[in-house]
Amino acid sequence: EISCSLVGSEMCIRDSIDTNVLIQNPQALLSFEDNQVILPVVVLEELDNLKKAEGEKGRNARAAIRILEELRLKGNLLEGIRLEPHGMIRVEKNYIDIKLPEDLPEDKMDNRILKVCKGLAESSSQQVILVTKDILLRIKAQIIGIRAEDYTTEQVAEYEGQYKGRIEVYVPEEKFKDFKKKGVPVEDVYLSDEQGNRKVPKLEENEFVILKADQSAKKTQLGRVEKGMIKKLEYRKSIPYGVTPRNAGQYFAQEALMQPADKAPLVIIKGMAGTSKTFYTLAVGLEKVLNNPTGEYRRILISRPNAQFDSDIGFLPGDEQEKISPLMRPIIDNLEQLIDSNEEERYKDEMELQGKIDEIFERGLIQTEALNYIRGRSIVKTYLIIDEAQNMTPNQVKGIITRAGKGTKIILLGDTNQIDRPMLDERTNGLSFASEYMKGSPLCWQITFSPEECERSALAMDAITRL
Repeated sequence: EISCSLVGSEMCIRDSIDTNVLIQNPQALLSFEDNQVILPVVVLEELDNLKKAEGEKGRNARAAIRILEELRLKGNLLEGIRLEPHGMIRVEKNYIDIKLPEDLPEDKMDNRILKVCKGLAESSSQQVILVTKDILLRIKAQIIGIRAEDYTTEQVAEYEGQYKGRIEVYVPEEKFKDFKKKGVPVEDVYLSDEQGNRKVPKLEENEFVILKADQSAKKTQLGRVEKGMIKKLEYRKSIPYGVTPRNAGQYFAQEALMQPADKAPLVIIKGMAGTSKTFYTLAVGLEKVLNNPTGEYRRILISRPNAQFDSDIGFLPGDEQEKISPLMRPIIDNLEQLIDSNEEERYKDEMELQGKIDEIFERGLIQTEALNYIRGRSIVKTYLIIDEAQNMTPNQVKGIITRAGKGTKIILLGDTNQIDRPMLDERTNGLSFASEYMKGSPLCWQITFSPEECERSALAMDAITRL
């Protein structure tokens, strides 16, 4: 039995960045289980306006339209079409004469949707819920007495409850001594609360572990969970491109990045600014492709999603590389430090340093591409870095990960405290989405840097803890 009406509302595209429910995820039409989904006619008008748009916006609008066409062929959308296994979807063309408060002008798309919600609420005993990712629209709905909710299907836990890819545990002294030779079974480690009570933690596959001997807590070892055992790190003594790990987080990141693509094809690294996410990822990439080329990867491919840029690339001057070069400046900054590790001499000859970097790009060892140009391709034998991945939608992340061809390693980097897209937050961005849903996969390795692992500068560290 249909228990409530859901108005699929976040199809109202403002002049700003397109972040509505259907444009973010066309499959949202089919995600409301046994509820009734109502689409105001204005939603169809907006999809029609967007179907020829460039990039992600147009692609998802067309996908939503195709879903609606498949439904139309099954019956009359105005009367309603049953969804499997339960639920219903229909288009609502009435309630154009419903009155709104005078300060809500009727010519606005948002307010046309509010009229439908108000009309449904007044003509039905069922509860009406406005589903929208637009915070201001939710506020306006509350003003006229309509319940409004965010689209939560792709939401994950709040930041503190999200998977970190690491844990600190205690292990009996005798087991600790044999760790390097035999490893430690996951059931032999434990946590301890303030009262001294022991608790056996649930460890995920590939989760990184800081082991502490319970009789001498200052003794620590670093390990990783694999098939029920905590094993020592294989690459703890590696120095990729001359870079030495400075903290536990970097040791863990190095382990994940150095692993071959067939064993660790997806690596997710989260952390605040200054924790060397991009720097260390590039160091391992240069080690694999430039310093000791074994043929494992053909190239390093880098992309940085940007909300405005991804939708407007066609209108920027120049070729693709000229268009995306401003976004890649942080990558160049890291390359400058890696290419010339001598801090005293690095910037004495700017032309020579730039020449070294240009040579790497000219040889095709490092390439940069817009995110929209990566999707839809099958990428093989590539060290693929997606920087600032917190600015991706869950749908974009799925599109990238499912494009991985044979021998490709995908690295998602980001900081969920620095989200630039107005309709994404720490619970709905693509980086957090991938982290939570890939947790426990033997093909995914994850690590979240702690604030204390900031290596940028004393000021950066101080700001992270204070601001």
